[in-house]
Amino acid sequence: MAWYDEAVFYHIYPLGLAGAPKQNDYGEPVHRLNTLLPWVDHIKEIGGSALYIGPLFESVGHGYETTDYKKLDSRLGTNEDLTAFVAYCHEQGIKVIFDGVFNHTGRDFFAFKDIQANRENSHYKDWYCNVNFWGNNEYNDGFSYDNWGGYNLLVKLNQKNPAVVDYICDVIRFWVSEFDVDGIRLDAADVLDFDFMKALRRTANEVKPDFWLMGEVIHGDYSRWVNGETLHSVTNYTLHKALYSGHNDHNYFEIAHTVRRLQNMGTLKLYNFVDNHDVERIYTKLTNKAHFAPVHVLLYTLPGVPSIYYGSEFGIEGRKEYGSDDSLRPALNIEDYKDSVKTNPCTALIAALGKVRQAVPALSYGSYDELMLTNRQFAYARDLDGTRVIVSVNNDDAPAGMHLAAGNCTAYIGALSGEKVSVHDGHINITQPANSGEIWVPEGTDLDVKPVKVVTKTDSEAKTNTEDKAASETATDAKGNKEAEPKIESKDIVTATESADAKKNTTDIEKNTTAANEVKDSAKDASAQAAADTPVDPETITVDWSKSPESMTVPELQAAILAKLAGNGPVDAQMKKTVVDNIWHDSLVNWLKSFR
Repeated sequence: MAWYDEAVFYHIYPLGLAGAPKQNDYGEPVHRLNTLLPWVDHIKEIGGSALYIGPLFESVGHGYETTDYKKLDSRLGTNEDLTAFVAYCHEQGIKVIFDGVFNHTGRDFFAFKDIQANRENSHYKDWYCNVNFWGNNEYNDGFSYDNWGGYNLLVKLNQKNPAVVDYICDVIRFWVSEFDVDGIRLDAADVLDFDFMKALRRTANEVKPDFWLMGEVIHGDYSRWVNGETLHSVTNYTLHKALYSGHNDHNYFEIAHTVRRLQNMGTLKLYNFVDNHDVERIYTKLTNKAHFAPVHVLLYTLPGVPSIYYGSEFGIEGRKEYGSDDSLRPALNIEDYKDSVKTNPCTALIAALGKVRQAVPALSYGSYDELMLTNRQFAYARDLDGTRVIVSVNNDDAPAGMHLAAGNCTAYIGALSGEKVSVHDGHINITQPANSGEIWVPEGTDLDVKPVKVVTKTDSEAKTNTEDKAASETATDAKGNKEAEPKIESKDIVTATESADAKKNTTDIEKNTTAANEVKDSAKDASAQAAADTPVDPETITVDWSKSPESMTVPELQAAILAKLAGNGPVDAQMKKTVVDNIWHDSLVNWLKSFR
């Protein structure tokens, strides 16, 4: 067992949180990283045990166009600041991982500058992919090269060049010796060379016990990346999509099917999240804001390593605007949220979940057993060493009764509500309140969690609040630069559960409402199951490229993706299976759009 197996992560995009300028003039260092030290205390307060922070190193803009891998970005401070920051995290019991942007560099990186100066005579001309001195680009370099994502600002490193491999491995050694970092999140890991990743893994094993390598991977069979030779974990984008759309569509079958599919990939400890610096905030994506509670109960209790993106624990909004990610990466002042654990129901829930996760080993190491599944109710167990922990969630606007197989104990306690239920004939009978979730632990479990109070509002009130928040505009200064986003707090979230007195029995009205909802959703469920059980062979589909991805059917999208993959090289059976196994329309649309 390693530290990351039971970690609760907090994710910070430092250039945004610290309010750094969008462009780096490479001037005198400004010690903005030091302003983030109070956030470390906040991470600890809400039950976090690890921090993913990055990108950190010198770059010209958003941080992913690296200029110098061994120098903290001047907009954040000095190397001494970063050393002290990591040391403080360790003092608070918090592990730290950095962003490792090793697929590409920026144009100001020393090797690229040498090619610009010396062209064919540069010692570094083979450090990048397909440098062509007969070509040109929009920068009028007089040569062309491979890039990432179609952006010549991001120059793709030749990871098959031993000199490049040695250089990056030395960077990792430097980060450990200089800053005492505990792991790395590999940017764009889904396009990294596998032999390159094996070299990184050998270096990880060398530099520090339990040094963690986690990769950014969007689609595919995650076991290709997560194994004993390459990475320890990858970003679980598959579950990310299912968590919000499964609630927006009142379709817990999507979430349960996703978990089963992930389980079939093997015993993988994936990095679970509901939002990050590249995708819209979970509070923005949820149609019913009350679903904030069951979404996060699932995040903290399903197999994997949970992560919270800075600010989302407060229930703030974040929507992509005009193709920019700036609104997803706002400057925030922790002083504006200093009492949030007591006053903000979103933060109170996240803090409670963090403490429960740390106190209940079964949530980190336990096996997964599905207990109950309808469109609107879902329950499962996490079993470890004869101890069964039960998780129940309800995305309906009415309470729901559940009859769930229990473990070998006489009673269970709701970790979030404090409610006690007795075991009868090997089962517990509970009433799960509307739009909520609960973690049932055996009586006697040592928990230091106060019951989380329920705060509810009607859908119309929630909609009004959302529209009011969306209407607030980002301030601009005289130069047209965005200032810090206004503080937005959630006031309309259901957190955990109702009082025990209000939950003693499930009334006939509640039972009838639940049954009616199941009948109403049966057609949607049947359709989803049919798609999973009797897929259409995409190779029999002729793609109509005049159609937009959004208007294509699932088989059409699968066929289009396979065609795009075939254009880049041979498509083996595993690649085809990965495409066919993905039956979720929105995910396939995003996948197809990712091709350039």
